[in-house]
Amino acid sequence: MSEGRLLTFGLFVAFILITLAITFWARATTRNAEDFYAGGRAFSGPQNGLALAGDYMSAASFLGIAGLIALSGYDGFLYSIGFLVAWLLTLLLVELMRNAGRFTMADVLSHRVRRQPRVRTAAVISTVTVSVFYLVAQMVGAGALVSLLLGLSGGTAKAVTIVVVGAIMIFYVAFGGMKGTTWVQIIKAILLMTGTVVLTALVLARFGFNVSDILAAAARASGRTDYLHPGGGFAKEVAGDPVRTLINKLDFISLALALVLGTAGLPHIVSRFFTVPDARAARTSVNWAIGLVGVFYLMTLALGFGATALVGQARIAAADPSGNTAALQLAYVLGEGLGGPVGGDLLLAFVGAVAFATILAVVSGLVMASSTSLAHDYFGHVLMFGRPRESQEVAVARLSALVIGLLAVVLAVVARHQNVAFLVALAFAMAASANLPAIVLTLFWKRFNSAGVVAGVYGGLGACLLLVALSPVVSGKTDPVTGAGLSLLPPGIDFHVFPMENPGLVSIPFGFLCAWLGTLLSREKADRERYDDLAVRSLTGSGSHAQRQ
Repeated sequence: MSEGRLLTFGLFVAFILITLAITFWARATTRNAEDFYAGGRAFSGPQNGLALAGDYMSAASFLGIAGLIALSGYDGFLYSIGFLVAWLLTLLLVELMRNAGRFTMADVLSHRVRRQPRVRTAAVISTVTVSVFYLVAQMVGAGALVSLLLGLSGGTAKAVTIVVVGAIMIFYVAFGGMKGTTWVQIIKAILLMTGTVVLTALVLARFGFNVSDILAAAARASGRTDYLHPGGGFAKEVAGDPVRTLINKLDFISLALALVLGTAGLPHIVSRFFTVPDARAARTSVNWAIGLVGVFYLMTLALGFGATALVGQARIAAADPSGNTAALQLAYVLGEGLGGPVGGDLLLAFVGAVAFATILAVVSGLVMASSTSLAHDYFGHVLMFGRPRESQEVAVARLSALVIGLLAVVLAVVARHQNVAFLVALAFAMAASANLPAIVLTLFWKRFNSAGVVAGVYGGLGACLLLVALSPVVSGKTDPVTGAGLSLLPPGIDFHVFPMENPGLVSIPFGFLCAWLGTLLSREKADRERYDDLAVRSLTGSGSHAQRQ
């Protein structure tokens, strides 16, 4: 192993040891279900804001968006805009959800309905499905990242890496609970912001802190006249084919809707609002998260355009056609400019360790949300009729973390050779289609009932999964020049009938429609008294986190 890779491995080990020590501390201070599920509600607004930002700024954000900007130019930055704008909607709902719920999204949805088991079961299925899709993408990314940085080759090396990441992730959640997971997120957020600031400052310094010079150099290096104009990556116009052009534009709108509307319905984001003591701290959390996320996504401009200008698109695409190594290659070039090969190895090792920390932190949050939902909602309220012992719930949560972790490891190993970048956007689309309609209508529509919740969740989730299965993402997409297959299934298998790659434009309205029709077609009458109680609680915080039978 070369000196640079040895340094990278050492930083990986150092981060793991530090976070494992925190996990052991969290285990010693976790005494009841509130500690395990919500960290004792002891985190301040700024602390939870850092954790929220850590949860949100995934490896797809750090590595993926920098790569998209490097290869696509202007259009790559549209991902950043979508992720950032999503927080404006989240800011409107965060206080209401925090006041109305106790530990999970299902607590919010079931508060005012009569048939809680049906609602909680639907919420559990949606939570686990969304989390697993997101989880598999992160773990496959971990396998590719670590294999690249440590010089490992072959599918076996990626599989071993995925298994190791899965084992660490399960340990974080099963032993540390929300306390351990939150502190891992905070450390990761600090490391990620530090690494991004360092890279951005170095890129700006190379061009005399003149942003125009960076953009001009990137445009020249790309060799494209449209590099700084819209249409280079998304919503492409196809000459002589107005139908294909329209589909491309609708697909872009669909992606934007999924990114903007999905955040407020992501289970691991929703559950984090329950870790603060009051609604004021929840608002402070979101304000901090918006600030950190906004600064971070602005810096991805420097990373993406800087990578094109200093590394070149050919080298970036040669290492990874999706561009996921752009930030890593940029780190090496910048470090090399400061201190030769040793400087390049040092900065690459640091940025690689930050990316690894990012993946570990995000997957821990996803497993935490899934295991909490299975234990608290399904075991505690469906199987035990809302009367479990706290020790039983926590034990089931730890077992659930093991089961979800093992499932994610198996799926990630199977999909390790596939391009799974679409899974992140799909997770957002599922969250927006299944969870957001139920949350919004629960909080704001008096007539809404359990039939509407169940219909909305299953309808939105089912439509999303079906449309993706019938889309070019799964079958039928080929490179028009080389004829190489670009879908999950090999060339020659083509059963796609839905033309768009992201289903959000259809599945999100369909989720709202199902929720509305389910309510109107049901004979169940809404409980106005419970709605009034929910309205007072969500707006004032009075009685927050009390259990509703």
